[in-house]
Amino acid sequence: MKRAILIAAGRGKRLGPHTEEIAKCMVQVGAKPILGWVWDAFHAAGIEELVVIRGYRGDVLEQFVRSLTPAPKAIHFVDNTEWQTNNILLSLACARHYLDAPCLLTYSDIIFTRAVAKAAVDSPADIGLVIDREFRSIYEGRTEHPLEEGEVADLMPDGSIARVGKRALPAAEALGEYIGLTRLSASGVTTVARTLDWLAKELEGRDSSPFQRAATYRNAYLTDLWQHLIDAGIRLDPILIDGQWREIDTGQDLDRARMLVESTMAWS
Repeated sequence: MKRAILIAAGRGKRLGPHTEEIAKCMVQVGAKPILGWVWDAFHAAGIEELVVIRGYRGDVLEQFVRSLTPAPKAIHFVDNTEWQTNNILLSLACARHYLDAPCLLTYSDIIFTRAVAKAAVDSPADIGLVIDREFRSIYEGRTEHPLEEGEVADLMPDGSIARVGKRALPAAEALGEYIGLTRLSASGVTTVARTLDWLAKELEGRDSSPFQRAATYRNAYLTDLWQHLIDAGIRLDPILIDGQWREIDTGQDLDRARMLVESTMAWS
């Protein structure tokens, strides 16, 4: 597995002035920007090719991505020209052309350790969702992004994922939280690509229709796609971790993440 796809089109309004001039994944967290931590983990896990789905401040983001060290062997940019009015799922659909080889998918507002990236690459899952079993501790004192907003998940008796998403189930019943990092094997990426093609055709001209837990398909989350696959009988497997990541969605998250990376060697 050599490719990673970064979904980075959104504005990141909850970070306030931190994203007035730069894309969300360029916000500094301790010694590195968010994408600096992500690329460090990916590179250590053997990722060589980076596909970036951009929107807000895409020009600035391109300059930053091209300055990554060590440089990716291949960089591709995909534009979500409607980023102001759609959401993560349709951002991914913009990169449909690159869903033709095994890859990792990631949100652009998370950081994670090299060990987490390696676990995703090494997993045997065709469609593997990285799920943190220690998620509750991350929400202690996290008043600006409460536990109810977490993309929680639980498992079926056979160990596959049963439910995933915001308010997919009571947090008290959840096994863990989907962190926004996904592994797709050759088979898995084909399944996702074909499903996106089917949805585009099925919902053409009707993107205001509800889709899974989203009020409209246009504003659907990635977890709505995962739940759609599960409901269709397709197996999604957990890649279980215990901590070793952080989401940076608010100013409070940013402060807490900075304190963490500055106080531990786990992120190097």
